[in-house]
Amino acid sequence: MRMAVLVSGSGTLLEAMIEAELPIALVIADRPCRGLELVDPAAAPSVLVERTEFGASFDRDEYSDRVAVLLAEHDIDLVAMAGFGTILGQRLFEAMPGRIVNTHPALLPSFPGWHGVRDALDYGVKVTGCTIHVATPVVDDGPILAQEAVDVLPDDTEASLHERIKVVERRLYIDTLSAIAAAGTILDQPLQGAT
Repeated sequence: MRMAVLVSGSGTLLEAMIEAELPIALVIADRPCRGLELVDPAAAPSVLVERTEFGASFDRDEYSDRVAVLLAEHDIDLVAMAGFGTILGQRLFEAMPGRIVNTHPALLPSFPGWHGVRDALDYGVKVTGCTIHVATPVVDDGPILAQEAVDVLPDDTEASLHERIKVVERRLYIDTLSAIAAAGTILDQPLQGAT
Protein backbone atom coordinates (compact mmCIF):
# COMPACT_ATOMS: atom_id res chain seq x y z
CA MET A 1 0.00 0.00 0.00
CA ARG A 2 1.11 3.55 -0.75
CA MET A 3 -0.12 6.31 1.54
CA ALA A 4 -0.13 10.08 1.08
CA VAL A 5 -0.28 12.42 4.06
CA LEU A 6 -1.80 15.91 3.70
CA VAL A 7 -0.37 18.48 6.13
CA SER A 8 -0.58 22.19 6.85
CA GLY A 9 1.32 22.78 10.06
CA SER A 10 3.89 21.45 12.49
CA GLY A 11 3.44 17.84 11.42
CA THR A 12 3.07 16.16 14.83
CA LEU A 13 0.64 13.61 13.37
CA LEU A 14 3.01 13.01 10.47
CA GLU A 15 5.87 12.48 12.94
CA ALA A 16 3.81 9.82 14.71
CA MET A 17 3.10 8.14 11.35
CA ILE A 18 6.80 8.13 10.47
CA GLU A 19 7.71 6.67 13.87
CA ALA A 20 5.08 3.95 13.34
CA GLU A 21 6.68 3.17 9.95
CA LEU A 22 3.44 3.60 8.02
CA PRO A 23 3.87 3.23 4.23
CA ILE A 24 4.17 6.96 3.45
CA ALA A 25 4.90 7.47 -0.24
CA LEU A 26 4.03 11.17 -0.57
CA VAL A 27 3.51 14.26 1.62
CA ILE A 28 1.46 17.18 0.31
CA ALA A 29 1.10 20.56 2.02
CA ASP A 30 -1.16 23.47 1.13
CA ARG A 31 1.24 26.05 2.61
CA PRO A 32 4.91 26.20 3.55
CA CYS A 33 5.17 24.35 6.86
CA ARG A 34 7.38 22.16 9.02
CA GLY A 35 5.48 19.08 7.87
CA LEU A 36 7.19 19.33 4.47
CA GLU A 37 10.59 18.85 6.12
CA LEU A 38 9.89 15.71 8.14
CA VAL A 39 10.10 12.91 5.58
CA ASP A 40 13.43 11.83 4.10
CA PRO A 41 13.22 12.88 0.43
CA ALA A 42 14.78 9.55 -0.54
CA ALA A 43 11.86 7.75 1.11
CA ALA A 44 9.00 9.93 -0.11
CA PRO A 45 8.72 13.27 -1.89
CA SER A 46 7.22 16.25 -0.09
CA VAL A 47 5.31 18.55 -2.42
CA LEU A 48 3.91 22.01 -1.81
CA VAL A 49 0.60 22.52 -3.61
CA GLU A 50 0.32 26.04 -2.33
CA ARG A 51 -3.02 27.63 -1.71
CA THR A 52 -2.53 31.32 -2.35
CA GLU A 53 -6.18 32.44 -2.35
CA PHE A 54 -8.36 32.32 0.76
CA GLY A 55 -11.28 34.45 -0.34
CA ALA A 56 -14.42 33.85 -2.37
CA SER A 57 -12.38 33.52 -5.58
CA PHE A 58 -10.61 30.35 -4.35
CA ASP A 59 -11.21 27.63 -6.95
CA ARG A 60 -11.66 24.55 -4.76
CA ASP A 61 -12.18 22.22 -7.72
CA GLU A 62 -9.05 23.37 -9.53
CA TYR A 63 -7.01 23.02 -6.34
CA SER A 64 -8.46 19.56 -5.66
CA ASP A 65 -7.68 18.51 -9.23
CA ARG A 66 -4.02 19.45 -8.69
CA VAL A 67 -3.90 17.28 -5.57
CA ALA A 68 -5.67 14.42 -7.38
CA VAL A 69 -3.12 14.51 -10.21
CA LEU A 70 -0.26 14.16 -7.71
CA LEU A 71 -1.99 11.26 -5.96
CA ALA A 72 -2.44 9.48 -9.29
CA GLU A 73 1.14 10.16 -10.39
CA HIS A 74 2.42 8.54 -7.19
CA ASP A 75 -0.01 5.57 -7.30
CA ILE A 76 -1.50 6.46 -3.92
CA ASP A 77 -3.92 3.97 -2.38
CA LEU A 78 -4.81 5.78 0.85
CA VAL A 79 -4.84 9.45 1.89
CA ALA A 80 -4.42 10.45 5.54
CA MET A 81 -5.32 14.02 6.35
CA ALA A 82 -3.14 15.29 9.19
CA GLY A 83 -4.24 18.78 10.13
CA PHE A 84 -4.74 19.77 6.48
CA GLY A 85 -6.33 23.22 6.47
CA THR A 86 -8.00 23.24 3.05
CA ILE A 87 -11.43 21.73 2.52
CA LEU A 88 -11.18 19.63 -0.62
CA GLY A 89 -13.69 19.55 -3.46
CA GLN A 90 -16.01 16.81 -4.70
CA ARG A 91 -13.76 15.76 -7.57
CA LEU A 92 -10.96 14.63 -5.24
CA PHE A 93 -13.40 12.41 -3.36
CA GLU A 94 -14.55 11.00 -6.69
CA ALA A 95 -10.91 10.28 -7.62
CA MET A 96 -10.24 8.56 -4.24
CA PRO A 97 -13.65 7.16 -3.26
CA GLY A 98 -13.72 5.97 0.34
CA ARG A 99 -9.92 6.18 0.57
CA ILE A 100 -9.42 9.47 2.40
CA VAL A 101 -9.20 9.30 6.20
CA ASN A 102 -9.32 12.20 8.64
CA THR A 103 -9.21 12.83 12.37
CA HIS A 104 -11.33 15.25 14.39
CA PRO A 105 -10.92 16.47 18.00
CA ALA A 106 -14.46 15.69 19.16
CA LEU A 107 -16.83 12.73 19.33
CA LEU A 108 -18.62 13.08 16.01
CA PRO A 109 -21.36 13.64 15.06
CA SER A 110 -21.15 16.20 17.89
CA PHE A 111 -19.12 19.38 17.32
CA PRO A 112 -18.02 19.08 13.68
CA GLY A 113 -15.99 21.83 12.07
CA TRP A 114 -12.78 23.68 12.71
CA HIS A 115 -13.47 24.51 16.41
CA GLY A 116 -14.56 21.15 17.83
CA VAL A 117 -12.68 21.54 21.12
CA ARG A 118 -13.90 25.10 21.72
CA ASP A 119 -17.46 24.18 20.79
CA ALA A 120 -17.47 21.20 23.19
CA LEU A 121 -16.19 23.39 26.04
CA ASP A 122 -18.70 26.15 25.27
CA TYR A 123 -21.52 23.59 25.32
CA GLY A 124 -20.39 22.37 28.74
CA VAL A 125 -19.84 18.67 28.01
CA LYS A 126 -18.13 16.51 30.65
CA VAL A 127 -16.67 14.15 28.02
CA THR A 128 -15.39 14.82 24.53
CA GLY A 129 -12.70 12.98 22.57
CA CYS A 130 -11.34 12.10 19.18
CA THR A 131 -12.87 10.56 16.05
CA ILE A 132 -11.17 8.90 13.09
CA HIS A 133 -13.46 8.86 10.07
CA VAL A 134 -13.64 8.45 6.32
CA ALA A 135 -13.56 11.94 4.83
CA THR A 136 -16.34 12.98 2.48
CA PRO A 137 -17.25 16.23 0.69
CA VAL A 138 -19.37 17.12 3.74
CA VAL A 139 -16.92 18.17 6.47
CA ASP A 140 -16.70 15.72 9.43
CA ASP A 141 -19.66 13.69 8.18
CA GLY A 142 -18.13 10.45 6.88
CA PRO A 143 -18.39 6.95 8.34
CA ILE A 144 -16.72 6.66 11.75
CA LEU A 145 -13.80 4.22 11.95
CA ALA A 146 -12.76 4.75 15.60
CA GLN A 147 -13.50 6.98 18.58
CA GLU A 148 -12.09 7.43 22.06
CA ALA A 149 -13.41 9.57 24.90
CA VAL A 150 -11.43 12.18 26.83
CA ASP A 151 -12.77 13.60 30.11
CA VAL A 152 -13.17 17.35 30.38
CA LEU A 153 -11.55 18.56 33.60
CA PRO A 154 -13.07 21.40 35.65
CA ASP A 155 -10.11 23.72 35.00
CA ASP A 156 -9.68 22.86 31.31
CA THR A 157 -9.00 25.57 28.79
CA GLU A 158 -9.33 25.02 25.06
CA ALA A 159 -5.54 24.60 24.87
CA SER A 160 -5.20 22.14 27.76
CA LEU A 161 -8.09 19.99 26.59
CA HIS A 162 -6.85 20.00 23.00
CA GLU A 163 -3.39 18.84 24.14
CA ARG A 164 -4.91 15.85 25.98
CA ILE A 165 -7.05 15.03 22.93
CA LYS A 166 -3.94 15.18 20.71
CA VAL A 167 -2.24 12.50 22.81
CA VAL A 168 -5.20 10.17 22.23
CA GLU A 169 -5.50 11.26 18.60
CA ARG A 170 -1.91 10.36 17.73
CA ARG A 171 -2.29 6.86 19.13
CA LEU A 172 -5.81 6.20 17.80
CA TYR A 173 -5.03 7.53 14.31
CA ILE A 174 -1.87 5.42 14.03
CA ASP A 175 -3.71 2.32 15.26
CA THR A 176 -6.50 2.90 12.74
CA LEU A 177 -4.17 3.58 9.81
CA SER A 178 -2.04 0.55 10.75
CA ALA A 179 -5.15 -1.64 10.77
CA ILE A 180 -6.20 -0.29 7.37
CA ALA A 181 -2.72 -0.97 5.99
CA ALA A 182 -2.70 -4.51 7.39
CA ALA A 183 -6.19 -5.33 6.11
CA GLY A 184 -5.89 -3.44 2.83
CA THR A 185 -9.44 -2.19 3.28
CA ILE A 186 -11.50 0.63 4.71
CA LEU A 187 -15.04 -0.39 5.69
CA ASP A 188 -14.68 -3.57 3.60
CA GLN A 189 -13.70 -1.57 0.50
CA PRO A 190 -10.44 -2.97 -0.93
CA LEU A 191 -7.73 -0.38 -1.46
CA GLN A 192 -6.33 0.08 -4.96
CA GLY A 193 -2.92 -1.50 -4.29
CA ALA A 194 -4.00 -4.09 -1.71
CA THR A 195 -3.26 -7.75 -2.34
